Amino acid sequence: MYDVREWRHAFKLDPNKEISDKDLEKICESGTNAVIIGGTDGVTLENVLHLMARVRRYTVPCVLEISNFESITPGFDLYFIPSVLNSENVKWVTGLHHEAVKEYGELMNWDEILVEGYCILNSDCKAAKLTQSNTNLSVEDVEGYAMMAENLFKMPIFYLEYSGSYGDVEVVKAAKGHLTNTKLFYGGGIVSEEQAKEMSKYADVIVVGNIIYEDLNQALRTVQVVNEI
Repeated sequence: MYDVREWRHAFKLDPNKEISDKDLEKICESGTNAVIIGGTDGVTLENVLHLMARVRRYTVPCVLEISNFESITPGFDLYFIPSVLNSENVKWVTGLHHEAVKEYGELMNWDEILVEGYCILNSDCKAAKLTQSNTNLSVEDVEGYAMMAENLFKMPIFYLEYSGSYGDVEVVKAAKGHLTNTKLFYGGGIVSEEQAKEMSKYADVIVVGNIIYEDLNQALRTVQVVNEI
């Protein structure tokens, strides 16, 4: 069993985007702690299976971040289930989760499933619009969600998601100040070694995604920076 508490870095691959075998090999052999497969739109069972099979050639832990029922499939090391704490629609907090457990609960290996307490902070991103997230939050609001994840819901992961834009370091720092057992994941807009280093001071795990498809070498350097801290 893989222990996310020991992670520092993860790459997130979108099954709806193309990546060559050569580039995928570099990602999987980079020294990252995990490859997370997930996206907001265009995620199908077919493209998830295809990408999983390719990642499975390597020893890196492979995680499915579940975005819809249709793309759930056996074969991953871990399954991350987002619960969007700042969504204004209960569907994205517990609704879909209840439907999934009602349908598949007897078949689930609960040791492989981790709930992520998501807080989406970029109002322009697809995820915020899809989940109807209230992104107009103060630092105190975010701290409140962090404390909920840690103390009320005992979630293993609190995920600050800026999705495509680089976040506010002070917000990340403030959230981290309330987390002990819950691990802080940060995702959004990391495109340089400096940003990776800056966010790694406070986030337990940085998740690097879009830059993979724009500048692979820069993406790979984020692993080196985190490992040096």
